[in-house]
Amino acid sequence: MRILLTGGCGFIGSAVVRHIIGATEHSVLNVDCMTYAASPETVAAVASSDRYQFAQVNITDGPALAKLFEDFRPDAIMHLAAESHVDRSIDGPDVFIQTNVVGTYTLLEAARGYWQTLDETARKAFRFHHISTDEVFGALELDDPPFTETTPYDPRSPYSASKASSDHLVRAWYHTYGLPTFVTNTTNNYGIWHFPEKLIPLVTINAIEGKELPVYGKGENVRDWLFVEDHAEALVKAVEVGKPGETYAIGARQPRTNLEVVKTICAVLDELVPDPAGPRERLIRFVTDRPGHDFKYEIDPTHAETELGWKAKHNFESGIRRTIQWYLDNRDWWEAIRSRRYTGERLGQAKK
Repeated sequence: MRILLTGGCGFIGSAVVRHIIGATEHSVLNVDCMTYAASPETVAAVASSDRYQFAQVNITDGPALAKLFEDFRPDAIMHLAAESHVDRSIDGPDVFIQTNVVGTYTLLEAARGYWQTLDETARKAFRFHHISTDEVFGALELDDPPFTETTPYDPRSPYSASKASSDHLVRAWYHTYGLPTFVTNTTNNYGIWHFPEKLIPLVTINAIEGKELPVYGKGENVRDWLFVEDHAEALVKAVEVGKPGETYAIGARQPRTNLEVVKTICAVLDELVPDPAGPRERLIRFVTDRPGHDFKYEIDPTHAETELGWKAKHNFESGIRRTIQWYLDNRDWWEAIRSRRYTGERLGQAKK
């Protein structure tokens, strides 16, 4: 299979690229415009493969996309390119609308134009796989059942609203034009090569450096955590066997409060590299919550596990230990980011 994948130098996209090259016989064209959160190092280990290609193209550039389709002749699209940080969407929603909504529309139209040139057999086999988030479903209360594929949409942030919009576009192109699209929604991912603005890498790096560990509110918000390499495997399974018009909710059944996550990071680091100043929980600081902070996300992945023949391999304890050890072993990467692209400053404090 020849896969055109967008956002392949980002956190989840690069994990998918590495999985494709390392664990399958598929070929991949990585299309990435290289925003602040993209790093070429994330795919360096597979970049020399003759099954890997890269193109620095923005998904809002229709003519450039059309040329990529014409030259690469993909059998499937995996669309991961997106602005994804809720706090940044609060500070500046415009780029989220441009990339997540306009970019998805532009990619859909480029894919539809290409798909219409294929013969009947190739048209039936073609897939447009749109990767989305559980945040489009809104928020759960503490005792609510997890999200499923049929949960109504109720986005609460500019980020989740932009992703919900893109999901609707993808489904509309299936129903209106027959383009064989499907959607996967996932929980919070964590793991290696995660840009340091997100909770787990930010807290891990701050704890390594002996800096304060900011926790929103009282740390009671709950997230369902999925190790990124498990997610990458699920996404490739989905593009191989996913059915047009379907939705697959992908998760690992690993809900934790934010405070539990932070305390786990502290405990693992205290074991691996003890701090002479004392246990790292002393660094936890509760800070003002962000506007519209959803209380809980959790997914019931039963349908995806059954239909895709997949199940997450890592529990949270094994996944977080692998993640923390990786950050200890790869200081050069995140120290360069801290010095040039993101210093760890607080984002997403816009007033209502």
